[in-house]
Amino acid sequence: MMKTAGVIGLGDMGSGLAKNLIAAGFATTGYDLSAARCAALAEMGGAAAESVAAVGAASDAVFVMVMNGDQAREVILGQGGLVDSMAPGGAVILSATIRPREAREIGAAMAGTGLHLIDTPVSGGFPGAQNGTLTMMAAAPAEVLDRFAPVMEAVSAVIHRVGEAPGQGQTVKAVLQSLIGSIFSATFEAAVLAARAGVAGETLFNVVSTSSAGCGCANTALENIIDRKFAGTGSGIGTMHKDLTISMDLGQELEVPLHTAAAAMQIFHAGKSRFPEGDNWACARMIEEIVGAELHR
Repeated sequence: MMKTAGVIGLGDMGSGLAKNLIAAGFATTGYDLSAARCAALAEMGGAAAESVAAVGAASDAVFVMVMNGDQAREVILGQGGLVDSMAPGGAVILSATIRPREAREIGAAMAGTGLHLIDTPVSGGFPGAQNGTLTMMAAAPAEVLDRFAPVMEAVSAVIHRVGEAPGQGQTVKAVLQSLIGSIFSATFEAAVLAARAGVAGETLFNVVSTSSAGCGCANTALENIIDRKFAGTGSGIGTMHKDLTISMDLGQELEVPLHTAAAAMQIFHAGKSRFPEGDNWACARMIEEIVGAELHR
């Protein structure tokens, strides 16, 4: 039975993974380039490692929660990476969102190593990570998912089995993000339209949240906009911008037009350029600046 787990990348998402693994009784080792994040892990009851290799050597399963495919490839396949340090039979749980082809390439390079790759990006953001209520889109052979279910269940509320091969989890995530990004961008525009028209933010929120347009994405966006919370909510604008570029890349690869997602990506691109340290909702603030109207509660 698995007793040890690791986390590479201890930011908003990875710190939540570690917290919930510890709470579930797993001896948890983590690594991050930030000394402060490693110290926070130790305060939670985890073990802060000095290298990726140290995490791999100490863990039956390791979550990789980094920002992009290049980082994931280095952590898993690079010198002193997880492939070099984990014992055969262990699992690399790729929970970062990267391009499907990058996950396929990593999976192909891991063939013959004796390690399993579970391609399982997540949805739920900072609240989901911290509360252990993430949705996972998991791709790996059924027997692998069965074996490593306890460690995945420790950090999630729902695990969808979306395939057996690397890249299939990332593909589903790319499709999902094309929809989420589009909902966000439409909500930003509606919020500023309401502001310019003189509609109160609380009025708009009450109507939207109880109408057919109401959903977690729209409701969360509106709440943050009308409360003027444009940073520090755990939903960095750079992450959604990156995810939408992955969605567009997949659309180009498969020759599928993504008109709405493309517009959303450009809204996030503009928002990221104006407020690079902001959260998703800063896109609305950017549009507010253009029209000279702000939506307040």
